[in-house]
Amino acid sequence: MTSSKATRANAATTLLLLPVLPLLVFYLWYCLAFNRGELALPSLDMMRQFPLPTWRSIAIISGWLVVQVLLQLYIPGKRAEGPPLPDGSRLSYKMNGWVAWWLTWAVLAAGAALKLYSPAELADQFGALLVTATFFAFALSLYLYWHGRHFATAHERITNNPIYDFWLGTALNPRVGDFDLKLFFEARPGLIAWVVLDVALAARQFQLNGYFSLSMILVCVFQFLYVTDYFAHEEAILSTWDIRHENFGWMLCWGNVVWVPFTYTIQAQFLVNQAAALPWWQVTAIIGLNVAGYVIFRGANMQKHRFRKAPDRSVWGKPAAYVRTSGGSLLLMSGWWGLARHMNYLGDLLMALAWCLTCGFVSPLPYFYVVYLTILLVHRERRDHDMCSRRYGKDWDMYCDKVRYRIIPGLY
Repeated sequence: MTSSKATRANAATTLLLLPVLPLLVFYLWYCLAFNRGELALPSLDMMRQFPLPTWRSIAIISGWLVVQVLLQLYIPGKRAEGPPLPDGSRLSYKMNGWVAWWLTWAVLAAGAALKLYSPAELADQFGALLVTATFFAFALSLYLYWHGRHFATAHERITNNPIYDFWLGTALNPRVGDFDLKLFFEARPGLIAWVVLDVALAARQFQLNGYFSLSMILVCVFQFLYVTDYFAHEEAILSTWDIRHENFGWMLCWGNVVWVPFTYTIQAQFLVNQAAALPWWQVTAIIGLNVAGYVIFRGANMQKHRFRKAPDRSVWGKPAAYVRTSGGSLLLMSGWWGLARHMNYLGDLLMALAWCLTCGFVSPLPYFYVVYLTILLVHRERRDHDMCSRRYGKDWDMYCDKVRYRIIPGLY
């Protein structure tokens, strides 16, 4: 297929996904909020429950974004250099997420203690917040499309197909002054809102039942620690696929503003009305699975991040083994990266499974997350493989001969 034909095919797929994905998030919310976590067939009742933005939801979303922007702009933070751009230059990023994360929780806790709002209010407004955030994501994506078309540099990947460019974005690192839009939306409003919504849903469960279920506590603790760990190692995001390779368009914008907070909370949404009873052995196994996933995920990511900064640093007590490509890049094949090419993905999947298992087996809906994440990471690994094969040629073939497995050692 020629490049132009491929672009038109991708644009056609994109045109379908632009309405389908938001409707999918609405469908999941409907099943969780109105059908006790069971799958439902489309019906008139489902359409009657379709939420609309409220003045309250608009105020919450607007206030949330303004606060997070102000924290990014005015809290001090160390500077870190991003990955090299096609012209060899590097952008500078301010890393202040750790302080912003804890300051956000301090402000939210103070507001709840002073009874300025109910901790469960976000759960009550969930549908309206979902639609409001969706409208905002579409509006921001239009701005990103315009911004990239008018301020793009020579190395930007633009197809000149407006639909596909709206989806993928027209700039790799769109900025307003020194404010990096992609880094901000990757890291702040949606990621923190994910855990804030978890807490609101737990508060809603307490209102309804007079207690927090053990399964709800596990989900909230696991996901709180996951995001806390992200901000503790915030600089590592600069070596991720999204920052290094993806333009910032609707796909990432809507994904971070809507998909992350409103679908990654799927277990907490389910548990509001379905408090799964977990025996001690199941709790122990779930905790063990989550810890194992975290050790692999964080260990692999930090090994690669440290290797990129200091290739002569030892890995697991031995000198790092790697393939040096003809272009000078180094492909690590020591430690976790000697077992599979994306061991970090395996860790992520193990944690995702642990979160889903807290909901028991009464409904398949909470397992949507691990199924989706598996599809996403396998697709991303394939894209990464194809890109590296084109970039490194025989050097990549040599690396793949040494590190045979893609994600799961001995299996895949």
